[in-house]
Amino acid sequence: MKEQTISKRKLLGIAGLGWMFDAMDVGILSFVIAALAADWALTPTEMGWIGSVNSIGMAVGAIVFGVLADKVGRKHIFMATLILFSVASGLSAFTSTLAIFLLLRFFVGMGLGGELPVASTLVAESVDAKERGKMVVLLESFWAAGWLVAALISFFIIPTYGWRIALILTALPAFYAIYLRWNLPDSPQFTAKANPNRSAWQNIKEVWSKEHARQTFVLWVVWFAVVFSYYGMFLWLPSVMMGKGFDLISSFKYVLIMTLAQLPGYFTAAWLIERAGRKFVLATYLIGTAISAVVFGNAETATTLLIAGMFLSFFNLGAWGALYAYTPEQYPTVIRGTGAGLAAASGRIGGIFGPLLVGSMLARGYDISVVFTIFCGAILLGVVVLVILGKETKQIELT
Repeated sequence: MKEQTISKRKLLGIAGLGWMFDAMDVGILSFVIAALAADWALTPTEMGWIGSVNSIGMAVGAIVFGVLADKVGRKHIFMATLILFSVASGLSAFTSTLAIFLLLRFFVGMGLGGELPVASTLVAESVDAKERGKMVVLLESFWAAGWLVAALISFFIIPTYGWRIALILTALPAFYAIYLRWNLPDSPQFTAKANPNRSAWQNIKEVWSKEHARQTFVLWVVWFAVVFSYYGMFLWLPSVMMGKGFDLISSFKYVLIMTLAQLPGYFTAAWLIERAGRKFVLATYLIGTAISAVVFGNAETATTLLIAGMFLSFFNLGAWGALYAYTPEQYPTVIRGTGAGLAAASGRIGGIFGPLLVGSMLARGYDISVVFTIFCGAILLGVVVLVILGKETKQIELT
């Protein structure tokens, strides 16, 4: 039993480390966008495109690498996505034009979009049913650690040394995660049940077959709502703070404090998910996100802004953890990577439109409170679909 526990912890640590570096890059990007706006005199629309092209790459990566994970294995895709992400992220630090920066961010997004659903699938398939949800949520908690490091780098590095150094700092440690993953075993579920004779098209069609169409619909709607609101809100946090009268350094400081609230969000979700179930945790934390978004968007004082931002971080990231735990459990092993990848890709489409919506509406003179109210509505729509049509998968045995 002790050996098994150590093995699980090692798996969680190795997978989580890569997850943390991914989060560092996404977290850094929100601060880099604010710094680039001043450096390159970007318009709000151009700022929105930086976030959106990242999501376009994530959508493509989730589909391509999710499908490949069912063909060649979770581990190999796990490695390939991190290499792609690390190289493209490091190169983006040396760009001098927006066009090249956007191109590299697309490849960063591909690696990131492919890694996240494959990593959660690998962990879900490698632990017992009674603690699978908790383990996947704890894996997702490394995202908060990555955001925290990103906020620290942004606070101490960007104002003094610039955004290029910040991007290099996020890319270099990822190569250590690649080294750690080299001897990581593949998923025992995949090893035992993989069917290499199945075509990728067969797997994609089965995701929408009569047997799986209902859960696929639920996942696609919820993923869209969550990613649409998350990237729309969180990539713009430093810029929103500046728009409310805070300088760049103060904005970084406030976002750093808000980021700390992500950790208890994950840990409470991890504790609840095996007790109250996936649907309850996901729906509850999404409702908390929606309410916090409205309060944050309408905040007029620093105190209200900070408290609402902390609750926004707490509930939203707890919901992310529950969503990553819930998604792989909806499909059998032979199509699990494909199903999880396609669901994540539907969400990334939302991630394309979220930042663009904020940029275009701000450019047209809309108040940020209107934008955050739209995000609230999208989240609540996802909750309704989940509660009515979603099936509970707490502690089921994977097939």
